[in-house]
Amino acid sequence: MTLQGITEDEIVNYLVHTPGFFERQAQLLASIQLTSPHGGRAVSLQERQMEMLRDKIKGLERRIMDMIRHSQDNEAIANRLHEWVHTVMRAHDERQLPDVLLGDLQSRFLIPQAAVRIWGTPSRALRSDLADLPCGQAVSDDVRSFAASLSVPYCGVNAGFEASRWLEDANQVASLAMIPLRDGDATYGLMVLGSPDPTRYTADMGVEFLQQLGDLASAALARLLQVN
Repeated sequence: MTLQGITEDEIVNYLVHTPGFFERQAQLLASIQLTSPHGGRAVSLQERQMEMLRDKIKGLERRIMDMIRHSQDNEAIANRLHEWVHTVMRAHDERQLPDVLLGDLQSRFLIPQAAVRIWGTPSRALRSDLADLPCGQAVSDDVRSFAASLSVPYCGVNAGFEASRWLEDANQVASLAMIPLRDGDATYGLMVLGSPDPTRYTADMGVEFLQQLGDLASAALARLLQVN
């Protein structure tokens, strides 16, 4: 916009670089009228500034409340994770360990279905006296290769993965998370979490928490391996 050869930018530049202008023209501030966004009525510059400040404060209050809610949610998750780890550490019967680990995980984090398979590594195998457990059931080379290829847990739709058939009611699983179990750099198993909710595990969700679960489960279930 140009007014008698002077542009708005030039006016703004002048006011920015002339801080004493409104001190010398104090009566101008009192006479300026602006349109309020709340009802369209005319208000003074000072009142408009107060409205803007109130709106900014409300926005900050909403952000603070969101931060508090997120903090409370994170604290609750951390507490449940701590309790899960405590339960797993107290599971001294190694034949019961997989069931304790999965059952407590499902209960604390409301996971509808979960399963795990362990096949070992070139240097460490599942103990022979545990091979009859559900976690010791045979898996295909494709599953082993898939698990080894995962740099992070897989989250997404259930596209008929072989691992989804480990779950008790695989036909009801719409989305799942598949978490590799590792002993050092070697992948020795796979944990599967399934849900009938297609939005429970999605490709764009953060996986940091699932990675933590994988690290803890890997450390716990490595007790079931023995040197070949």
